[in-house]
Amino acid sequence: MRIQTCMRSQTVSRSPTDAGEQRYIWYRELTGYQWFALSIAALGWTFDCMAQQLFSIARKPAVHDLLGRGATDAEVSLQAGYSTMILMIGWAIGGVVFGILGDRLGRAKTMTLTILLFSIFTGMSFFAGSLLAFNIYRFLCSLGVGGQFAVGVSLVAEVMPERARPYALGMLQALASVGNMTAGLVGIALGQMEQSGSIVAAWRYMFLAGAVPAPLALLVFKKLKEPEQWLKARAEKKRMGSFGELLGDPRWRRNSIAGALLAVTGVVGLWGIGFFSYDLFRPILENAFRARGFTGAELAGKITTWIGLTSILQNAGSFLGIHAFTWLTARTGRRRAFAVSFVAAMLMTAFTFWQLKEISQIFWMIPLMGFTQLALFGGYAIYLPELFPTRLRSTGTSFCYNVGRLAAAAGPLGLGLLTSRVYHGPNAMRYAGITMSLVFLLGLAALPFAPETRGQPLPE
Repeated sequence: MRIQTCMRSQTVSRSPTDAGEQRYIWYRELTGYQWFALSIAALGWTFDCMAQQLFSIARKPAVHDLLGRGATDAEVSLQAGYSTMILMIGWAIGGVVFGILGDRLGRAKTMTLTILLFSIFTGMSFFAGSLLAFNIYRFLCSLGVGGQFAVGVSLVAEVMPERARPYALGMLQALASVGNMTAGLVGIALGQMEQSGSIVAAWRYMFLAGAVPAPLALLVFKKLKEPEQWLKARAEKKRMGSFGELLGDPRWRRNSIAGALLAVTGVVGLWGIGFFSYDLFRPILENAFRARGFTGAELAGKITTWIGLTSILQNAGSFLGIHAFTWLTARTGRRRAFAVSFVAAMLMTAFTFWQLKEISQIFWMIPLMGFTQLALFGGYAIYLPELFPTRLRSTGTSFCYNVGRLAAAAGPLGLGLLTSRVYHGPNAMRYAGITMSLVFLLGLAALPFAPETRGQPLPE
């Protein structure tokens, strides 16, 4: 049965500070199809983020296993940084390519391709027999990962009613935390199996679990329709997905540069620092469990279980942080919400890397760091689609989010080099994390050049 879109005409939203906005319940405005489109985009992004988080959890044991037992901690940390850098370069390339395709080929068709790519090659990582093969699979997976965000948020932004749009986009991004927590649950379950001796090398099975969302691509292909705004722009024979216009027109060029700087800050903060908290916590776990007599597979399984729990705690905090950003930006504006979030993320990240020394501390430090760091990503989902017209929305959003990732690819490498070449001793990871936390100042510096978009319709 063909699902019909039903777009309601909207007026420019009122000031979020008035009494009516305080009582506004956004989801009551949605039609059945709008709920369907939001659900499909959310599922795609949820599974995309699950694939990302599985890599974060499994990265260090995978690299250690593939390098061999003789590898030192410094070598493993450096190679894990290289693997993450390769992943982020793939994100950037895939994001740019699929961002353009999202404008030229269509949101739904491009989403189908990205889901197939990231799910199939996440599963293929199970078969990696060398670090080279592992990095190739991660690169191919990351092409799809990079393309998913831009087409998903563009589709939701164009399908939603005007007033409901920021809330729906905030919900879309918050559900990414569910994908991350699912990865954590997978890590816990497989860690328990590894501890009991049922499996060896739990990291391989984590990647195999990442192939589960592949059938979602079929549903997207059969049922999801292109937004009416996109169909109208194509019918008017506008230049769809033109990089020349994106970077040649002064307005879109300014928005692109400002958006990319904001995205670089958050991506470096998360992938260059935040997700390395697992590596910061791992020696604490190893020392604690060795003191209790755990060795071999039991020790590996115990650590995998606790790293999975750490992931869940971090992303439970992020779920609340994204909702907090959505609430704050509706009342204060995009730029003020970003400013508060950059400062909070910098302070909490530095504090966690310096103070996290005991197992019990993960139950409050890690959720708070997740809250502050991932709140920014709620801002990207809401703000970036508001910077560009329909014909450039997927391309522009992808440029900001994924070319930002290309620059941010130096983040994990920088942390690895700081840990192995600059700082030495047991506190090297702590000093490196605190140093890297200064990246959040870049986002603050970019805000004066970013336009305020609260309460405005999408540009055309």
